[in-house]
Amino acid sequence: MRAPSDTKPGMTQSAASKALHLVSIGQAPEALVVLNTGVERGDVDAVMQLAVWYLAGDIVSRDLAKARTLLARAVSIGHVDAALMEIALTANGSGGKADWPAALALLRTAARNDPIALEQLALLEAMAIDVAGAPIALPAQEILSASPDVIRFPKFFTPAECAHLASVAATMLEPARVIDPRTGRWIAHPIRTSDGTAIGPARENLVVRALNQRIAAASGTKIAQGEPLTILRYRPGQQYRLHLDTIQDAANQRIATVLIYLNEGYGGGETHFPASNLTITPRGGDAIVFRTLTRDGAIDQSSRHAGLPVVQGAKWLATRWIRAEPIDPWTIS
Repeated sequence: MRAPSDTKPGMTQSAASKALHLVSIGQAPEALVVLNTGVERGDVDAVMQLAVWYLAGDIVSRDLAKARTLLARAVSIGHVDAALMEIALTANGSGGKADWPAALALLRTAARNDPIALEQLALLEAMAIDVAGAPIALPAQEILSASPDVIRFPKFFTPAECAHLASVAATMLEPARVIDPRTGRWIAHPIRTSDGTAIGPARENLVVRALNQRIAAASGTKIAQGEPLTILRYRPGQQYRLHLDTIQDAANQRIATVLIYLNEGYGGGETHFPASNLTITPRGGDAIVFRTLTRDGAIDQSSRHAGLPVVQGAKWLATRWIRAEPIDPWTIS
């Protein structure tokens, strides 16, 4: 997301820069006035910044429909980042109806002048997907364990798809967190020592959306049941100690996990299920799908697993936790 540049001496401060400064000193109402004035003047950066505020819901109340309207206006003025964000929201239905064909048409238009959009379009055109972006077929699955229920889809993502996810996440990585069972909030915890980020709906470009569709198909669920795709990077010594993916007392429980190894060639980093003495050596592009609940809906204790320490190189992993019912990605990401 493009941030307004700093103002040089002698230059007039932009509406977006001034608004951000006002927020930083606790003057949010004044900042909103400044942005709205910039929007009225047709200042593209002001339009974009206000759209981002309506998406985030921190400074103003979240209003996805209003954000979509502002993004469309920013696109008409020529804001590249606004075009990519509008495409993502059109595909996933934030602030309106989910419309893959319309999003794809917008991407084709953007690709005429934007190399990032062109790259995304090339990745999509290499996929075997239908008119809604869903996969036409999946790789043959391999059963790795019956208790817990673990299956593998070899070469689930291509090397180019894996590289794309890593590149999307690279600039957003921060110390990974877990959900606090007492508060439901994401917190830092020594059980998990990787770096990671979730690709929320505003950044869910069409490549990510299509991959999430593939994950839904592999897990036998609907795409709306999946939490935002999380990308994790483990460096030497980092690991995810033995744990369950379920959330204590959650009303909408996690029923399955999908792991996709984005690379290989590092040391360590195996996924280990002690209940079945199953240790999976990561192979780039492979997906692992396992159930976290038993058939009667109880937490499956045998699904307890660990990401063993990386001893050399860096391990990149994509994770999507699947809930029993659809979730609101804007409140969970």
